Amino acid sequence: MNRVEASDYFEFSRLSHPAVSPAGERVAYVQQTPVSETEYEATVYVAPTDGGEPKRFTVEEGMDSEPTWSPSGDRIAFVSTRGASDERPQLWVVPTDGGEAEQVTDVVGGVSGIAWGPDGERIAFLQSVRPEEVEAGHDLEVAAEYEREDPDPRVIDRHIYRSNESYADGARSHVYTADVDAGEVERVTSGDVDCLRPAWGDDLYYPIRYGSDDELRWEVEAYDPEDGETETVTVVEGWGPTLAVDSSRPHDRIAYTTTPADEPTLVQTEVELFTREVGEVTHLTAGLDRDLELWNASHAPEWGPAGDYLYVCTPDEGGYVLRRLDPKTGAVEVVLGGDRHVHGFSVSRDAVGVVQSEWDHPGDVVAATPGGAEEVTLTRVNADYLAGRAVREPEEVRFESGGTEIQGWVLTPPDFTPDKEYPLAVEIHGGPHRMWSTTGSMWHEFQTLAARGYVVFWCNPRGSTGYGEDFMTSIERDWGDVTMQDVMAGTREVADREYVDEEAAFVTGGSFGGFMTGWIVGHTDFFAGAVAQRGVYDLTGFFGSTDAYKLVEGDFRAVPWSDPEFLWDQSPAAYVEYVDTPTLLLHSEQDYRTPANTAELFYLSLKKHDVDTRLVRYPREGHELSRSGEPGHVVDRIERLVRWFDGYTEHSDAERALDRPRNDGLTAGEEDADENADDERE
Repeated sequence: MNRVEASDYFEFSRLSHPAVSPAGERVAYVQQTPVSETEYEATVYVAPTDGGEPKRFTVEEGMDSEPTWSPSGDRIAFVSTRGASDERPQLWVVPTDGGEAEQVTDVVGGVSGIAWGPDGERIAFLQSVRPEEVEAGHDLEVAAEYEREDPDPRVIDRHIYRSNESYADGARSHVYTADVDAGEVERVTSGDVDCLRPAWGDDLYYPIRYGSDDELRWEVEAYDPEDGETETVTVVEGWGPTLAVDSSRPHDRIAYTTTPADEPTLVQTEVELFTREVGEVTHLTAGLDRDLELWNASHAPEWGPAGDYLYVCTPDEGGYVLRRLDPKTGAVEVVLGGDRHVHGFSVSRDAVGVVQSEWDHPGDVVAATPGGAEEVTLTRVNADYLAGRAVREPEEVRFESGGTEIQGWVLTPPDFTPDKEYPLAVEIHGGPHRMWSTTGSMWHEFQTLAARGYVVFWCNPRGSTGYGEDFMTSIERDWGDVTMQDVMAGTREVADREYVDEEAAFVTGGSFGGFMTGWIVGHTDFFAGAVAQRGVYDLTGFFGSTDAYKLVEGDFRAVPWSDPEFLWDQSPAAYVEYVDTPTLLLHSEQDYRTPANTAELFYLSLKKHDVDTRLVRYPREGHELSRSGEPGHVVDRIERLVRWFDGYTEHSDAERALDRPRNDGLTAGEEDADENADDERE
């Protein structure tokens, strides 16, 4: 039985974007597979809900996403980069009874957030466009000779002028509709506003922000496509509200997510229901002490076809579960629960479909009845790979810290025996208001570390979601000490086990986990080595460079000009003179969530204090490196992490990474060696 390796990433596929057909007899989904060091293919598949053989539905070219059934189920719309030399995703439609897909749009700003109109003739979508492109009509159909160029110089007027992996450069997100048969695109919104994903009822609804980026106030507008009239129907507060519209009643009912504008980060996301015309607002999640999982559009709340229930995904004590809310009674029930990690869901008349992962696999499609009965696993996409790998089941642990019970897990190596000692790898999640499970995006990394001989420990310290709002708000104005207390309590409990070598303990984490790695090495010398990834090391520098500065205002209730000393005291960089732990820093060049400037500060400070350190920067990558970065970079990151640990433990005969050639022992190093051999042969 082979062990899981970092380079195995090239061998397995990940699934996303489940979409159940209107009659509930089929589920469409996207299967994404690495095809080179730098590229993926993402293709739409369709699987019968009775368990029949899945079939590929679109050609293997480019990146497909967002498969969406027409109201009658006769067509599937999807977004794809196929044939696009500049990678702009466009809208495509393919008949479900066979036939070729046809491109509907050719617009300058790309297409996302698609939604079929109830008549099956129009599709609404979002497009990010610049004012000059709108004036020239490139947002309706781009001229063949037009190429979008970076401004020179780049003039910035907004609070948030870059996010994800790119600058806005004057572009705004607007709502459009496309006539599917005619291919004609119509502009719904324009001007200095930003819009979020549209949703259809009797009219087309969308959140729109007329104020600045600094305001968390959105108007929900209704657009009548017949007369072109718009009406503001309600106002919503929050980071980025998502809408779900029920048109099965005489009046449209709009469910929307919301958080208070003055507490956008510390409190849980709620769902309210607005009944148009009547003007009535109902709080649907009043009886649910859980946050909502809104990591991507596939997690957005969704109505069942009859409007009897609203379905939501929530983190819940180590599982990401599917629940449904009853607007009449306020009751909340679990549809698909347990230790599963729901990555996306879709609801139709007779079925729910989810993409989910569990401890023994990185993801498959499952269908069930709307109430959660009669589950059927529809795919086994990585069955051949998993059949040849030794995959270990994590052990759940519960421990006490600060008067609170904390949940965590321990994963042991494939050849584990309790009479042998093993090094320990401690992983810390990001967020900080996120939650880890036994699977999800970390499945590959955890299993790789265990396969390399490490006992792996991770937990959900206070501040995590999934355990109620009081648990989530426990780190208000104190990310470092409270989280460290919990992480170290669990670490020491695991390290006390006879088979764990306490002298060979290591720590790593990404994003907030990178912050905590930097904080921990400045407050204890317990660990023999550390790898801080995509972290925040100076809160003032972070505030001035991130698209998420509200996280500082909300969690710390502080700003640099009023509380400079406090924010410095809460920053890992303030304690660098106490660091002795060898610390590797990994960062992405185009990470605009946790920009590289604070990593540069931390790295230089470590160098000035003669700490073993190295800074590795990944070009073309943003904050999602570990989840969706270029395949070669995903593999390289895990390999460098393990190589750094191996250099500081007697359980490995490896030299320090600093004493080895730059890519020695890495997949990239093997390629360099092959190239050198080819050169010598020539």
